[in-house]
Amino acid sequence: MNNKLFALDIGTRSCVGIILEETNDQYHVVDMLSIEHSERAMLDGQIHDVMAVSKLITQIKEELEINHGPLHKVCVAAAGRALRTERSKVSLPINGKPIMQKQDILHLELLAVQHAQAAVAEKYKEEKSHYYYCVGYSVLYYRLDGEEIGSLIDQQGDEASVEIIATFLPKVVVESLLAALTRSGLEMEALTLEPIAAINVLIPPSMRRLNVALVDIGAGTSDIALTDLGTVIAYGMVPIAGDEITEAISDQFLLDFPLAEIAKRQLNTQDSITVTDILGFETEVSKAEAIEQISYAIDRLALSICEEVLQLNNNKPPKAVMLVGGGSLTPELSKKIAEKLQLPANRVAIRGIDAISSLTVSDKITKGPELVTPIGIALAAKQSPVQYRTVYVNEQPVRLFEVKTLTVGDCLLAAGIKMNKLYGRPGLAMIVSLNEKNITIPGQYGAPPTLLKNGECCSLDDPIENGDTLFVEKGQDGDPTILSIGQLLDDIPMKEVEINRNTYQIEPSFICNGETVNTNYILKDRDAIVFHFPKTIEDLFYNLNLTNLLEDLHPFHLILNGKDTFYPSFSGKLYRNGVESKLQSSFENRDKITVQKRGTITVQDLADLNQYILNQTIPVTFNDKEILLKKDITIITRGDTILSEDCTIHDGDSLSITHQRLQPFIFQDIFKEVDIHLPKDTNGSFILLKNNEETTFYDPLEPFDSIKIIFPTQKGSQEIK
Repeated sequence: MNNKLFALDIGTRSCVGIILEETNDQYHVVDMLSIEHSERAMLDGQIHDVMAVSKLITQIKEELEINHGPLHKVCVAAAGRALRTERSKVSLPINGKPIMQKQDILHLELLAVQHAQAAVAEKYKEEKSHYYYCVGYSVLYYRLDGEEIGSLIDQQGDEASVEIIATFLPKVVVESLLAALTRSGLEMEALTLEPIAAINVLIPPSMRRLNVALVDIGAGTSDIALTDLGTVIAYGMVPIAGDEITEAISDQFLLDFPLAEIAKRQLNTQDSITVTDILGFETEVSKAEAIEQISYAIDRLALSICEEVLQLNNNKPPKAVMLVGGGSLTPELSKKIAEKLQLPANRVAIRGIDAISSLTVSDKITKGPELVTPIGIALAAKQSPVQYRTVYVNEQPVRLFEVKTLTVGDCLLAAGIKMNKLYGRPGLAMIVSLNEKNITIPGQYGAPPTLLKNGECCSLDDPIENGDTLFVEKGQDGDPTILSIGQLLDDIPMKEVEINRNTYQIEPSFICNGETVNTNYILKDRDAIVFHFPKTIEDLFYNLNLTNLLEDLHPFHLILNGKDTFYPSFSGKLYRNGVESKLQSSFENRDKITVQKRGTITVQDLADLNQYILNQTIPVTFNDKEILLKKDITIITRGDTILSEDCTIHDGDSLSITHQRLQPFIFQDIFKEVDIHLPKDTNGSFILLKNNEETTFYDPLEPFDSIKIIFPTQKGSQEIK
């Protein structure tokens, strides 16, 4: 039967055997047989009972042999649900190293894969399978100094990091599969992975530049594979599938599990179903009502699938989703997946074997999405079978599982060689203190490893062939760094400045372990260095002993009513290159610095700044003469002396300030400004007039009021002049 293919899809609930006939690159499905497991021999794609699975395989083999003759070889697949996907991030210091090259980046990626491999082994250690094949990895992002970057090639910085997502297959999965086939008298003709099988028949390489998710929904699990940028970028699995819906029907209608499975399948073809519960009651339920009652389970299945798809796809929805497998026929499932991924309804579709090109199917076989994976296993295992390769690493044989082009880096991972141990260790570091701050001076970086393939130099991404011999040797360790003070500081400042038209030279000073040294001094471990160079203009004045200039620049200080108060605006001005500056400002070479002394400060200046009203005035006319009435509002004293508005105040003065209430002027306030002389012949009485109307001493005055005092005499009334 050289022109026929026998393939097996060993699933959680059932095992499907299929016979394909090949003619001139055309395939015809001749026969298909599906038998369910009588007991739980499979769990999440892993064979737990080799004897039981082998018995079922033998039954399928023998029944197909009745019509198709002896079957000795079979194409099988390792369950995609057995794949382990792990994210890993690795960071490496690169400060002082040469610019990043392709081999450095590949080394970083493989180090991340090795971390992921260790994480997978730790996470699934209860499975007692600590050996995992890496079947592929994808870079999620590179970062340089914490910022995401498209490529690290030719980059320099302090730290480079990469995050990858890697996929692993436990060795025990393949071994148990081989054991079951051997007990059934079958030889493994070819091996593939279930997600690869389904993708190969539905998403050819020409379509893999599109970001598409393929979801194979079986009985116990839903397998997920994603394509993008021309390749398969990730695999995943959720432990929820068709059985979740069957259990929901069982719970809602009190059905035994096998009857619930029959009812689930009837929902796809009938408008109503008739069920008999465990109490013997028969009930007819419409399709819409049944779907409504199990909608929570459909929601849970859709949500689980969508969450895994988003996680595998960098938290963004793919362009489209293809559903295969018997569980994909779950009512409303494709609609709910489209809603949760925010995709148009026509971007989530159930694909059957009619979507497979160059394939015909016997009329006696029902076409459906559940046949995509078994047919894909036969085609993919034949067209691109997974093979083992043996490579010798440092004379030790290493077996690899080839699901992609194997590289030297893959061989080193499989040999258990620690990627972070390949490069030579850095030379001994020194610790010196600079102005009491410790600085670590790393040694020279170690050399890269020596890699030879069949006696010739190679790189980590070079492909390998079966039987290749690899030699790897750790790189040479680095030497201690020889560094002078001048090299440590890199740029020694030397500045010249002009201060108030006088030129000054500023140079740094160095003291190492208490002794003065120059920039050529070679540093030793534990050296204590004191380096001094003025940083601010204030430091500069102290350095040049020009502290007298600081007196005018410090904030003007007064003690007002016992409280310290500062007035920077009364201080002198500092200018750097003609622009007003501050003492805390830095200075540069050839700067011109000018200090402008503070001016004379008066009581009026202080009042204006604090918005004090010193006095209140109004103009009036007294006996036809213009007079300005004045009343103090704010009284400022220094000691016992009341200060007038033009008195000078000094830095550090202690002043008392008293504020009077604002009150209107009255008639009697005139006596503060004029002297009254009584006529000689007055009889002692007088008349007060405001604006020619009689008034009193306490009547208020307004600006420009005309006031008079008239005394009667023997010769008649007389105004006081």
